[in-house]
Amino acid sequence: MSTFTHLSLKNIPSTPWKNGGGRTREIACSPHGATMADFDWRVSIAEVNSDGAFSRFENVDRTILLLAGEGMTLTDTRAGSVHALTTPLVPFAFAGETPIAAKLVNGASRDFNVMTRRGTFSATVEVITENRLLKLAENGVLLTTQGRWTLQGRVLNEGEGCVWRDSPLRSAQLVGDLKQGNHALFVSFHRTMAG
Repeated sequence: MSTFTHLSLKNIPSTPWKNGGGRTREIACSPHGATMADFDWRVSIAEVNSDGAFSRFENVDRTILLLAGEGMTLTDTRAGSVHALTTPLVPFAFAGETPIAAKLVNGASRDFNVMTRRGTFSATVEVITENRLLKLAENGVLLTTQGRWTLQGRVLNEGEGCVWRDSPLRSAQLVGDLKQGNHALFVSFHRTMAG
């Protein structure tokens, strides 16, 4: 069985939010088929179409980064702190319990989201812009966000990627056509307790 499971955003349906403020494409989760109540880790892309409060997730750590649009400001309504999520491809980490009010800067925003169950997994999110020998955790996701890349000989066009779960492989070669200004998102999930 192959270590990597291929994914393509064009084959992943989007689901509307209950509040009507956007849509989500779930790229991958663990365990496979887990719900929002029982995932260990989850990766998704959100289309945010209106201002509103983020859903709260107890005992979950989150990382979000801007993919497209002019972004939004994220206000912690309890602490009063504000984060401008307006620079593409810069990860912002926060606790899922944080009461966040999001305000779009100028129209719709598309964002990449990573969530981990605290005490079970943690995540690192990297933006890759150069050829690299990737150091692989047992679980992870790679998504190409611009250009064409090759991972271990498999060609990945923009919007495609790979997922791996409980993989014995500890490294993989990633090569891109760097003349095109390629970038890809590389998420590693690290187990924080025996499972």
